[in-house]
Amino acid sequence: MKKSLKLCLSVALMVLSMVSFAQQHKRTDANVYGHVLAGGEHLPFATISIEGTTIGTAADETGHFQIVNLPLGTLKIKAQALGYKSQVVEVEFKKGESKEVHFELEKDVLGIDEVVVTGDRNEKNRTESSTIVNTLTSKLFATTQSVTLSESLNFAPGLRMENNCQNCGFTQVRMNGMEGPYSQVLINSRPIFSGLAGVYGLELMPANMIERIEVVRGGGSALYGSNAIAGTINLILKDPVNNSYEFGASTGLVGVGVDGGGDAAEDHTINMNTSLVSSDGKTGLAVYGFFRDRAPFDANDDTFSEISQLKNTTVGSRFFHRFSARSKVSLDFFNIKENRRGGDKFAYVEHEAGIAEALRHDITTGAVTYDQFFREKDLWSVYVSGQKVDRNSYYGAEQSLSDYGKTKGFTYTVGSQYNANFENSNITFGIENVAETLKDRKLGYLDVDNAVVNPDGSVTIPHTDNTTVADQDKNTLGIFSQYEIEFNRLSVSVGARFDRYSVKDKDHGGKETGNVFSPRVTLKYDIKEHLQARASYSKGYRAPQVFDEDLHIETSGSRQVLHENADDLEQETSHSYMASLDFNKKIGNTFVGFLVEGFYTKLDNPFANEYGEPDADGTVIYTRVNAKEGAVVKGLNMELNVVPSDKLSVKGGFTLQSSKYKEAQEFNEKKFFRTPEKYGYFTLDWRPAKNFGISSTGNYTGSMLVPHNDEVLVDSDSFFDLGMKFRYDIKLNGAKLQLYTGVKNIFNSYQDDHDRGIDRDPGYLYGPLNPRTIYFGIKIGNLL
Repeated sequence: MKKSLKLCLSVALMVLSMVSFAQQHKRTDANVYGHVLAGGEHLPFATISIEGTTIGTAADETGHFQIVNLPLGTLKIKAQALGYKSQVVEVEFKKGESKEVHFELEKDVLGIDEVVVTGDRNEKNRTESSTIVNTLTSKLFATTQSVTLSESLNFAPGLRMENNCQNCGFTQVRMNGMEGPYSQVLINSRPIFSGLAGVYGLELMPANMIERIEVVRGGGSALYGSNAIAGTINLILKDPVNNSYEFGASTGLVGVGVDGGGDAAEDHTINMNTSLVSSDGKTGLAVYGFFRDRAPFDANDDTFSEISQLKNTTVGSRFFHRFSARSKVSLDFFNIKENRRGGDKFAYVEHEAGIAEALRHDITTGAVTYDQFFREKDLWSVYVSGQKVDRNSYYGAEQSLSDYGKTKGFTYTVGSQYNANFENSNITFGIENVAETLKDRKLGYLDVDNAVVNPDGSVTIPHTDNTTVADQDKNTLGIFSQYEIEFNRLSVSVGARFDRYSVKDKDHGGKETGNVFSPRVTLKYDIKEHLQARASYSKGYRAPQVFDEDLHIETSGSRQVLHENADDLEQETSHSYMASLDFNKKIGNTFVGFLVEGFYTKLDNPFANEYGEPDADGTVIYTRVNAKEGAVVKGLNMELNVVPSDKLSVKGGFTLQSSKYKEAQEFNEKKFFRTPEKYGYFTLDWRPAKNFGISSTGNYTGSMLVPHNDEVLVDSDSFFDLGMKFRYDIKLNGAKLQLYTGVKNIFNSYQDDHDRGIDRDPGYLYGPLNPRTIYFGIKIGNLL
């Protein structure tokens, strides 16, 4: 731990040293000003940047912009905005001269000109990327009324969110039919989302702190390391690009009109965003905040919750400063404090309830990145990021005094990357070290006889017989490189990553090490200007470490389920193949986009569970072992995007898949559990009037096999979750006020056979995350 901190500090000091010696940008009095138009009207808040530099700004609410003291010589000025094709203008600047530049942007309703960074670890237009990158934007967050990250991930091909616990709401995202640990979650392209934070992390992250989410299915491990077998989910945080503000508040009623259920649960949220940029554009600061208070919901009126009680407070900021035209330092910081609890008797302390699964999280994340341009557009980046997680927990039943726990985790990433660009090719190479420490303890019995009354009247009860459940260090040193070259219509990308990992289990005295070489090859061919074909192969792996689900405990009055790794657990290896056709064209007056993507993943030594028998205390051990004969996950993702006019857009996706072990596992079954063979979504947005909009969303979840009490397999029903939203905008002197209301899961397509009572199986859960929910809210800001 101390060595890790010293290494982080050394790299941070190196970055600061580079920054302090960075060449200051001299005053040239070479300025540019102008405006951005679209369809003959001024376009507000478009981003203006100078290629090959760190210089940028944003147009104001009238569509006008100005940048002062530009470097001398010929510069490429780029204008871009969400939903429009970018435009580049080349201008020569001399000392003391001001130039006027006007942009006329063309609509990009299908998003084919979006800039993405995840596919190749380098900025590219979506159609130029060697891999398919799906982007979930703030517009989708608003359309689907996504309060947190978890609520938006159902609206991308191949992705499906699920709740795995009635008591505490443990969620995970499945990508291409594989469990959450097969997907790599990144924050600003850095793998710092720890296994401990990942237990409840997708519901912890508020949507208002995220600029966009980039999703890459498969093929990511050559660049991003382990846990990218199924794909990569990259959270891009909001950047300060102009002076802006936004405030919002909403209230929801979860479980309205549910037959046989308890009272509807109130769900209140407040969020705010603001950013400030200096007049010379050299310094910017974005600040965001989020608060949520959700009551528990009882779906079958048995006094035990199916949706957990939740309180979340998040604050964060993003800061940048340009030391010269070609260098910039960026800093990120956010803190999440969350209390969640499920079970019964919420007015009592945890150990007085029949069942209580309660967590208190304190998550602090920070990052520093230094960017320096060389040559025309080469970019060198040095970065340090870290995440500290403190978790106090209680997983217990029937007034148990022994089930309090305390868990601490620290993850950091230190790395450097260089992107070299040539006329028809580019090369990316870098090195990074990712380390994680985890200590999980059970605090033992509460010693009530030795309780102490504090001066303020509160009572402190000491614990006895502390037990270490997990004490693990993991370190991965990775070297990666990728080369891409274009031959007319053909683009070839070849990449590889070499990882040296070690997993040290202090509690059991064991250490696992491994050297893994992960190649990646991708071909992209432009059949037509509007039709692209892609094919790829990638190799990935998962080390035998503690995963997020190992830190979640299922509790009932009759048993408690714990997860652990077998002593002889070996590394899991994957071989992934993908092929796709991507069609985007205007047909008449209608824009049409269609994507079809096939995937085939072969897993060697895949992880599987062996279910143990309950001991005298009712404890059941799920032991992770290797399924020696392997497994195969294969299927087809499809996405259709139709935009008949500026007022109407429709998008939908569907997945057909099969996930099977080659030999039968538990219940003599080869199929993966909790994995439907069919699922999909749609979104519709219609603006019948300038200030009035209607949105509709839907999610289909096919039937799946769900274990019940480790005794039987249940073939679940299929579900269709339909939602509607109405919004009305009011202009307010340069700002906008928005009023909205809507319903999620209108027909209450929701599981109706939840287990009841204290001896229920809390893991017997499937289908949509929420029952029928009515919500309404208000937003005000100058960027709406």
